[in-house]
Amino acid sequence: MKSVIAENLVKTYRKGAVRALDGLSLDVEEGTVLGVLGPNGAGKTTTVRILSTLLEPDSGHASVAGIDVIKNPKAVRQIIGLSGQYAAVDETLTGWDNLVMFGQLYHLSSTQAKVRATELLEQFSLTDAARRPIKTFSGGMRRRLDLAASLIIRPKVLFLDEPTTGLDPRGRLEMWGVIEGLVREGVTLLLTTQYLEEADQLADDIVVIDQGRVIARGSSDELKDQVGGERIEIVVADNNLESAREIIERVTHGSATIDRGLRKISVPVPDGTQSLIAVIREFDSAGIHALDLALKRPSLDDVFLSLTGHVAEEVKSEEAAPKKGARK
Repeated sequence: MKSVIAENLVKTYRKGAVRALDGLSLDVEEGTVLGVLGPNGAGKTTTVRILSTLLEPDSGHASVAGIDVIKNPKAVRQIIGLSGQYAAVDETLTGWDNLVMFGQLYHLSSTQAKVRATELLEQFSLTDAARRPIKTFSGGMRRRLDLAASLIIRPKVLFLDEPTTGLDPRGRLEMWGVIEGLVREGVTLLLTTQYLEEADQLADDIVVIDQGRVIARGSSDELKDQVGGERIEIVVADNNLESAREIIERVTHGSATIDRGLRKISVPVPDGTQSLIAVIREFDSAGIHALDLALKRPSLDDVFLSLTGHVAEEVKSEEAAPKKGARK
């Protein structure tokens, strides 16, 4: 069953001069994680705002748990959670006060809000800091609290828009652990990210978007297979570069490339381990010493570069903030 469906979404700004979404379509299976991967300005945040009822598309259709996000936004808000790129918490209040306040905004009774706040503070390992003002929290603690606030109503569907933006590696790993825990509990999750390793770690399925359109979709392994199979990479001394390339191409029957600055030779191979062993044997026979050698699969970085073919532009101002008059 599809928990989230977006069909041919179009969103423009500046009277059509900026096209944030250009016919974007995607869906999320119930109980799975869809990673939406793309550079700054690709349309990730605009997509999340439309699906979470904060913004209306110019055209297209979207639904969450079978509910139309345009025709019945109030019903959608009752079943979703949303955590944006920056922690939406009041720094002057304590963590406890923030969660109780969010509970009351969701129309929980005072008692229900307090009980839920206690549960979430424990779940996110924030109990010891519960009575401290948010301004004393680290970046990772703020992000965990913001995510906790999005779970006040135990949502069926959760939208996380670049949840680890600005975190150091340790904070990012902590957030990954929290997100993986939510997935084990059965939450359907749409996660936007610029971090390729984040999509690789968390997502069951990945959508790559660029310039407001979906340009690829598949599992991490499926996307990597689009780029090609494994590659042999070997570093040799300068005076051995050409001889080494001749051997590698003869053994692998492939076309090798040379990075002369790094003294590295690279070639795609269909049978990685066997080809690597054969190359090493030929090197030994020829008296060529490999300074470094590796057998590598394509990474999501390789996939993204192959698919987009350009450096991402900076975030458009319209992508970074809602337009005046957008539904809150």
